[in-house]
Parts: sequence; C-alpha cells; structure tokens
Amino acid sequence: MTPAIERWTSDDPHDARRALGATGLLRTFNEAGVLTAADVHVARRTADVVGEDDETVRLAVALAVRAVRQGSVCVDLGGFGDGGSVGAGGAGTGDVPLPWPAADGWLDRVAASPLAERSVVRADLGLLYLDRYWREEQQVRDDVVARLAAPAPAVDDALLEDSAARLFPGDAYAEQRVAALSTARRLTTVLTGGPGRGKTTTVAGLLALLAEQAEHTGGRRLRIALAAPTGKAAARLQEAVAGSLGARPETGRPEFTADDRRRLAGLQASTLHRLLGWRPGSSTRFRHDRVGRLPHDVVVVDETSMVSLTLMARLLEAVRPDARLVLVGDPDQLASVEAGAVLADLVSGLGERDADVVAALVTDHRSESAAITRLAAAIQHGDPEAALAVLMAGDGAVELVHPDDEAGLTGLQDELTRHALDVRGLALAGDAAGALAAVERHRLLCAHREGPWGVAHWNRQVERWLGEASGAYLGAAVGAEWYPGRPVLITANDYGLGLFNGDTGVVLAEDEKLRAHLSGGASFAVSRLGDVETLHAMTVHKSQGSQAETVTVLLPDETSPLLTRELFYTAVTRARRRVRVVGTPDAVRAAVGRRARRATGLAERLRG
Repeated sequence: MTPAIERWTSDDPHDARRALGATGLLRTFNEAGVLTAADVHVARRTADVVGEDDETVRLAVALAVRAVRQGSVCVDLGGFGDGGSVGAGGAGTGDVPLPWPAADGWLDRVAASPLAERSVVRADLGLLYLDRYWREEQQVRDDVVARLAAPAPAVDDALLEDSAARLFPGDAYAEQRVAALSTARRLTTVLTGGPGRGKTTTVAGLLALLAEQAEHTGGRRLRIALAAPTGKAAARLQEAVAGSLGARPETGRPEFTADDRRRLAGLQASTLHRLLGWRPGSSTRFRHDRVGRLPHDVVVVDETSMVSLTLMARLLEAVRPDARLVLVGDPDQLASVEAGAVLADLVSGLGERDADVVAALVTDHRSESAAITRLAAAIQHGDPEAALAVLMAGDGAVELVHPDDEAGLTGLQDELTRHALDVRGLALAGDAAGALAAVERHRLLCAHREGPWGVAHWNRQVERWLGEASGAYLGAAVGAEWYPGRPVLITANDYGLGLFNGDTGVVLAEDEKLRAHLSGGASFAVSRLGDVETLHAMTVHKSQGSQAETVTVLLPDETSPLLTRELFYTAVTRARRRVRVVGTPDAVRAAVGRRARRATGLAERLRG
C-alpha cells in the first residue's frame, strides 16, 4: 500500500504544474515536483474555507488529491512520513531531501481537522480519502454484500446440467462448464482469466443456458445486456459472442443449436456509459440509477479491469437486485485510467469472503501463440529471467530487439512503413472494411505519451516514413493532419455522434472528400470529429480491450515509473500471433519486477 514517490520535472518557469502562489510545505513539495498546481490549489482552497492552518494537514489533503490523479482512491500517509527523498524513479531513488511530517499522529491530526468535520476528507482503515471516493467505496462494498446475501435465482437443475454437458462437452471444457454452472446458479459472479482462457466461450454458453432456462420456466425471452468500458472492447465482446454462437460445430467443441441461436439472436454490446444512459451535464451520473433501474435480467460486463470505482458504483446501483451480474476480466491487466483497481479488489476481497463468487479460468486454449502464453505467464509470476529466456529463445512469435540494434530497428521501420502503406493503399481504393482490417494487423504500443519512446514521437516518425515511401506530404507537422490512410483513435465520448472513447477508424478519400470510417460501421466527415488522435502508435492503456495480429512494445528506460508488470503484461497480451519487444534486458527486468500498486480499501472492506 506504500505509494511510489514520483515527481515531475520541468525547466519551464511558466509550466502549468507550478503553483507560483504557494507557500510553506505546499510550495516546497510543488517545487520538488511531488505536487502539481492542481493538487496545491485544491488543498489551499478547501483549507481556507474551513480555516485549517496546519501545514501538515494541508499537505495531506494535497497528497490525497494527488493520489486520485495517479489512480488511487486514497493515500497511506504512513508510507510518506518520517523523512525520505524524492527522485524521478520513485521512493528512495532521488537525492532531494524533503521535510516529510512524522508519520506518527499525522493521520490523527487530519482526522481531528475541520476538514474532516466538514466531510471534505475521511480517515478510515488507516487511510486518507477524499469524501467522494470514501462514499463510493462504501457503496460498492454495501451493494456487493447485499447481492451476495440475496436469495439465489431459481433454476431447473436437471435441464441446466444436461444443457451444460452439451454446450461444454468433454474434459477439454470441464473448467468452463463448472464456471458456467456456478454462474447460472448465482446472482453475482466474477469470471477471471488471461487471454486464451475461454472467457468469451464461457459467456456465450452461459447466456445460452440462461436463455433456455427463461424460456423453459417462464416462457419468456431473456433480457440481456452486454457491455464494456470502451467502444472497442464492446465491439470485440459482441463479435466474440456472435462468433461463438455461429461457430460451425466440430467434434469435441461447444455446440450451439438453432434454438440457442434463436434465443440469443440480435444481441448487441454497448459501452457502459451508453448502457447506463448518458445524462447531459454530468460525467458521473446516469439515467439508470437506484430509482430507475436497468430492465435487463442479465448484465455481462467485459474488460472489468478497466472499470473505475466511480463507474462500478454507478453500475451496481443501476442493476436490478434480482438480475444476474457477471463481471468478466483479467485482474493482472492495467487498472482503469481513472481512480480504482476494482476488479483486482473484487477478486482479492471476495476470494476470501466467498470463494465461489470468483470463477477463475486457467487452462490455455490458444495453442497458436504458445510463446506469447509463456511470456505472459513469466510476467504474471514476476520472473524476469524466465521472461528474458522466452524473449531471447529465437521463437518466431516472440523477439527482443535492443534499442542499439540498428538492424533490428531498421526491420521495425520497414514493417511499420509497409503496414502504413497497406492501410493507405486500401483507403485510397475506397475499401473501408479492408483498411480497418489492415489497421488491426499491427499495434505499436508505448508506455509514454511524450519523449523518444512516446506515442507522439512515433506517430510523427511513421508519418514521415509513410510520406517518404508514398511521395506525399503527411502529418500535422507539414499541415496535412488529415489524409487517406490515417488511422484514428477517438479519445472522448461524443454522445451526439454516438462516438466513444476507444473507438478506432481510418480516413478514406470519397468523392474528393475525406471521411473517417469507424470500426462500428459509422462514417463521418473529418470536420465533424473533435477529440481524435493518430493511431500509428498508441499507449498501452489505450490498447486495453483490443487485440492485433502483431504487437510491437516499446519499453522506456528502466528508470521510468510507468514501467510496471501490469503494463508489460497488458501490452504483451494484446497480440494474437507475434510480439516484438524493443528494450534492454534491464528494462524487461524492471518491468517484470515492479508492481503498479494502487491504494484502495475496497478489498479489505469486502473481506470484512
């Protein structure tokens, strides 16, 4: 739970992160790069309103704001106190001494402050929360515990067992059969597993079981909601479930009958925001809530690791108390870009409280990428030498390219250029489906947004190489931001256009005009798109919920605080067939050995 002490650095005296009017401890910690201007201003303003002058209390509030900004929902002041220094790489790596308050009694002083009396902050479980996140964590705990205490749904056990044996035949699917049966008999299930573990096949079979039960026992059609945090993840969920239902029956494989497909016909997946119902003027409240519940009998949420604490709170209050809720995901992946690590907390907390709630799939069904599976397992288990052994074994599916390897980097340049040329050629020919499919064949993933190994730099690099190879002037740097073959990533929800953060597309030339075709089938004139980025490269965080045939992972220097086990695992598991890691052995060791810890109290609350 001890927080990493990271700092920002800048030589710009006008950097927006500088709090020029700050005084005392807030000024000291801002100048050291621990706090940003936003952290300082929130702490100063709230303390001024209630008349709190204690500098150590003001610093604690600023650190709580900082914690949320970095993905935690609370802060462990004990991890900061009693001295220390700050460096770019984390706690204890720098040489800038800072006047940390003594840990003993620091949280008590905050708890006795007018800020706590006014419920601006909350001291609980030995942690310091901003009030909103304390309330949301309590709500999620209460709603989950209430669902666990509710009566189990009624099922026809004989029919359920017979149908499960048909949908999940033989020993090969025994694990999925057990998970589906357990889930069918419960109101709430957390279904976990890494790539290739058969989560989507299990979901498809589960839905067939439940739809049959609804028709058999009540003579009605089951109301099912499929959702995911991003548009891309929702599209993948829908495609995967539809693919499972429509798969051609083969010996020893799950077999869906015509009746199964009839009962589940027309299933559509959506983003969680769209499912809950966007409310104009609010980013944290939705049309469906505790008063106006969702009408669905079953709600399945994929990629739950990407769901923030706030969004999980809104989901739980919107699901009917008697509806089944199935949360699907991989707890070893990166957590939400917003505050919280909800899936990992649910797995940890519920696993001790009621082990049957968590159904874990561990058998690998994706033999075509055995090397990727071994690499992912080594990363999961925190074994850097095993990860390096897989990377350096010479397997065609996995390779390590040193940043000083000129031949390897030339090969990367050639592949990225060919890929961009393929996309551009299809876009110029007006083949939207072909261009979109080509975009998905390769992903260039970065930990950082800026810098020599960041997204911005590599997007410019690929556009330069593409321009040189095609003889065209491409990219924002030359005033041609929009061009045929430009892959794009939507970075913010646009409810008016029906676009959602994470949607991807490609620009085509049509009748001498440029239109962006999105993976969901919609197309728009490029002038209508606002929050959009070029997608020759993307961050690992943004890649969650998607996959590509080939993935190239650019690892930063081993001192980068973003280099973590969760980031590396997430990047590697985006690939279906091939992974290229560009980085030093030391960077690989650092990535595998460093955990991305987020401070939360949810797991402890659930255990209680």
